[in-house]
Amino acid sequence: MQPFYNEQQTMLATTVREFATEKLAPRAELVDDKAEFPIDQFRGLAELGLTGMTIPEEYGGSGGEYRDFMVVLEEVAAACGSTSTVLITHVSLGSQTIRHGGSEEQLKRWLPSLASGEKIAAFALTEPGTGSDALALETSLTRDGDDYVLNGSKLFITNGAEADIFSVFTNHDKSAGHRGVTAVVIEKGTPGFTINPQHGKMGMKGCATAELVFDNCRIPVSNRLGEEGEGYKLALKILDSSRIMIAAQCLGLAKGALDAALSYSKQRVTFGKVIATRQAIQFMLADMAVELDAARLLTWRAAALYDEGLAHGKESAMAKLYASEAAGRIASKALQIHGGVGYFKPSAVERIYRDQRVTEIYEGTSEIQRLVISRSLIGDL
Repeated sequence: MQPFYNEQQTMLATTVREFATEKLAPRAELVDDKAEFPIDQFRGLAELGLTGMTIPEEYGGSGGEYRDFMVVLEEVAAACGSTSTVLITHVSLGSQTIRHGGSEEQLKRWLPSLASGEKIAAFALTEPGTGSDALALETSLTRDGDDYVLNGSKLFITNGAEADIFSVFTNHDKSAGHRGVTAVVIEKGTPGFTINPQHGKMGMKGCATAELVFDNCRIPVSNRLGEEGEGYKLALKILDSSRIMIAAQCLGLAKGALDAALSYSKQRVTFGKVIATRQAIQFMLADMAVELDAARLLTWRAAALYDEGLAHGKESAMAKLYASEAAGRIASKALQIHGGVGYFKPSAVERIYRDQRVTEIYEGTSEIQRLVISRSLIGDL
């Protein structure tokens, strides 16, 4: 384990790696092949206290810093990309939105069941016509006495088909720009709230993506997170921090690909020698290892800044940008080393190659990360 991990983090990584090797890796192919939500794996993570990580103990969580969660996600993603996506969405998106936006009463109402894994969280921002433009939200929020009425839809919502508690971003006043965005919590089963599972994804097939439809969906005003107009600021805060966890996921995907390539290169024989003795293969492995370590260091820096309560927007974007694209290059080299064997199921690198691709898209595309970074460098003009 890397020397910048302390003793506790090293022990945590060992524990999670053992669980991932025993419980996650053997089922990863089945989860992918059947597009099966990994509920048993999620429950196993809950039993280890991982579904409550970064949530304070007073609200039923297991505590820990983002650096600790980074260690966990690398090990989980190395074994099963879909399971790591479920965990990230549950903890660093859905649960953290409530933690940072909710009142004391709301934290006590929703966080304990999420931290324990009894209930599953989702984060609903993206809409059919918005993509990266969070200001273009069409889902409307209208006040009616002590209630709000929602109308509209959300698309590509991770965990959506299985979640119980949704952090949803709406527009209560389109003329107000970012001050018109308001966040609310909606629970599964609320009248007027329909969940339509989406199928046919290229990768991350087990994380139950769905369309959410709100048709005169009525919720109490007490489900609002913060004040009206504070939703946009909350969404940006959550995305800034969660990008660190996507970077950590990418470390795991890259680690899984590198480990598979190393193992295969020591077994595959051509012209009387294992291919690990070939300089072309050695150079590829070296490049993969360097990129993985560089990505890990960038991710560690962003997580450390977050844990210290310091500004981390640029650093989170750098970590997410580099780690996701590095994971793509590493997965590609791993597949090349495997040759035809890697191109077919049930090769782990075939699955990793597909799973990795979305990491350059969700929680801010690579282009958005470059925009965040460049704006922080240029400043106001």
